[in-house]
Amino acid sequence: MAKKRMYLNAFDMNCAGHQSPGLWTHPKDQSHRYKDSEYWIELAQILEKGKFDAIFLADVLGTYDVYQGSRDAAVRQGAQSPVNDPSLVVPLMSAVTNHLGFGVTASVTHEHPYTFARRISTLDHLTNGRVGWNIVTSYLKSAAVNMGLEDQIKHDERYDIAQEYLEVCYKLWEGSWEDDAVLLDKENGIFTDPSKVHDINHDGKYYKVPGAHLCEPSPQRTPVIYQAGASKKGRAFAGRNAECIFIGVPTINVAKETVKKLRAEAEGAGRAPEEVKILTMFTPIVGKTEEEALEKYSDYKNHISHEGALALFGGWTGIDLSEYSSDESLRYVENDAIQSAVENFTKIDPEKQWTVDEIKDFVGLGGMGALSVGSPEQVADTMEQWVEEAGVDGFNIAYAITPGTFQDFVELVVPILQERGLVRKEYEGDTLRDSLFGKGSQLPGHHPGKQYAITHAVASK
Repeated sequence: MAKKRMYLNAFDMNCAGHQSPGLWTHPKDQSHRYKDSEYWIELAQILEKGKFDAIFLADVLGTYDVYQGSRDAAVRQGAQSPVNDPSLVVPLMSAVTNHLGFGVTASVTHEHPYTFARRISTLDHLTNGRVGWNIVTSYLKSAAVNMGLEDQIKHDERYDIAQEYLEVCYKLWEGSWEDDAVLLDKENGIFTDPSKVHDINHDGKYYKVPGAHLCEPSPQRTPVIYQAGASKKGRAFAGRNAECIFIGVPTINVAKETVKKLRAEAEGAGRAPEEVKILTMFTPIVGKTEEEALEKYSDYKNHISHEGALALFGGWTGIDLSEYSSDESLRYVENDAIQSAVENFTKIDPEKQWTVDEIKDFVGLGGMGALSVGSPEQVADTMEQWVEEAGVDGFNIAYAITPGTFQDFVELVVPILQERGLVRKEYEGDTLRDSLFGKGSQLPGHHPGKQYAITHAVASK
C-alpha cells in the first residue's frame, strides 16, 4: 500500500533567530542577513531543490514585553525583534523558483480587509498562483496598543472579527469580478467589461465594504488558507475555513490530541476530516552520523539565549516566568494570548509537567515544536513516527541555524524520505493549491468561501 505523502514547509520569519533565540550568535548562522535580498533568494533555491511545498513566513506586530514587564529582554537578545514585513520578500523568492509556495502571515485584527485583499491578489498574480495566507488574530498586547487600542481585544472576539474579515475577503476574491471581465480589447478600446465587475455590498458588525475588489481575478482567486489557532475558538474557525493547519506542540501525545480535535471540527463543519492538512513544527538537527548530530546539538545549546526564550514564551502564553522559581512547574492560566500554547505545556499531556528550567531549554532550540537529533535515517524515522502515531500530515521545518539546518535537511534527509515514498521527487500542479491537493487552483466547491462566488455577486447587483 502506498504511503501517505508527507507535506514539507520551511518555517522562517523576516528577522534573526526566529524560533531559536540566541542562535544568531553561532558563527555559521546567517539569519542576521534577513535584510538582504540574496538571503531570501538563496533560501528559496535550497527549498525548491528539496521539493518543499512552501515556505511559511511567520510574523508579529509587536514586541515581546510580558517577561519582566518589559521589551528589553526581547530587544537585547534579538527575540523576533527587529522584524520586517514578511510579504515583501515573496516576489524575490518567486522570481528564482517555479514551484515553491509562500505562506504569508497577516493579522485580521490590525489591517482593513479591503486593502489586504488587494495585496494578496497582487502577490498571487506576481507568483503565478503560489500564495497562501496564514490567518492570525494577533496575540500581543503591544501590537494592540500601538494600533491605537487601549488593550488587547478579547481572545474569542478576535475570532468573531476574523470570521467576518474572511467573509469580506471571500466576497472580494470570489464574488466581485467574473472570470472573463477583463477583455483587453485593443481594437475597441475596452480593457474591462463594467457589467462583469460587481459590488460586494458588505454591511457587517465590524466592516462595511460596499464596493468592488480592486484587482482582476488572480490564478487562485482565494489564496490557500493556512491557520494556526488551536484553542477551542481557533479550532472551530480552522475547521470551517482552513486548508492547512499549523500546530506547534512539544510531544507526540499533545499532537495526537490536537489533531483529533481539529479533524473533528472539520467534520463538524461538513468537511472530510482528512481534507485539512495538519503540519507540526519540527526542528531537525542532523549529521551524517548520530555522533556528528550530537556534536552539533551540543554546540548549538551553547548559543541558546535563555533570556530570549523566556521573552518569547511570555509573549506566546501571556505568562511572566520571572515570577516563578526555576524548578517550579508551570500552572494553567487563561488569558488573551495563545491559549493553546498554555494548554500544551500544562493540561493536554498528563505525563509531562514542565518546570521553568525545562521550558527555557526546550524553547531555546526550535520554540514550542519538537526537536529531533540524529543521523538522516533517525530523523526520517522520527518524522514517520509523528505521521503514524500523531496523525499529522507533515511538518513546518524550523531552523537552529540558517541556512545550515535547511541545507542539511535537503541534502541528507529528503533523499531518504523520497526513497521511502513519503516526499515527491517532482513537483506537480501549476499553483500552490493544485500542488498541495491535486484538484485545481480554485477553492473546492463545497468550501464555505465558494458560497460567495460570482453567482452570489450577480444576484445582489
